[in-house]
Amino acid sequence: MTGGLQGPGPLDRPQPTGRRNSQGIRVDPDAEADPETRRAVLSALVEHEPGVLAEVSGLFSRRQFNIESLTVGPTENDNRARITLVFEEPEPGLEQAKKQLEKLLPVVSVTELPDDATRRELALIKVSATRPDEVSALASMYDAQAVDAGRETITVEVTGSKQKIDAAVEAFDRFGTHEIVRTGIAALSRGAEYTATTPDGAPADD
Repeated sequence: MTGGLQGPGPLDRPQPTGRRNSQGIRVDPDAEADPETRRAVLSALVEHEPGVLAEVSGLFSRRQFNIESLTVGPTENDNRARITLVFEEPEPGLEQAKKQLEKLLPVVSVTELPDDATRRELALIKVSATRPDEVSALASMYDAQAVDAGRETITVEVTGSKQKIDAAVEAFDRFGTHEIVRTGIAALSRGAEYTATTPDGAPADD
């Protein structure tokens, strides 16, 4: 009879899989996995004054948020402008972005728009003019219109959702794409709901 506890020898015991860090501690693969991200559209009502756009974009740059698109323009109020930002981040990053944006002095209101918000983008697509009739036919399929036509190129204007613009860009490429420019998304809440509101739900311009 030999001493010690009964059981399998060291080589026969189950060997846990996984990686260890520099201290020899086993790393949980789930803990190392990249967090799930979410695509968000933020609408910021800001004071219409010089330097606001640089201040907003600088904030996102310092926090290393990856902006997918950014549009800015005047509103129904001459003293206000609306900035629409589209970016994709993990959930904590989205909340941080909204809070940091709300702290900026020129920012009046920040709203994350729901999935059913009205979202539109514009694109100008310049293609070769070797088959003008086919370009015109394809343009009609996408409710697009030619805004410039010459002997060598035709430029069409397409407006609609991001998905529609993506499909149009791919479709027109059959004619040989010379150049493309896209505005990025502009968005508003649907119906009578205000896009920009104060914390108590009142219109931000009140």
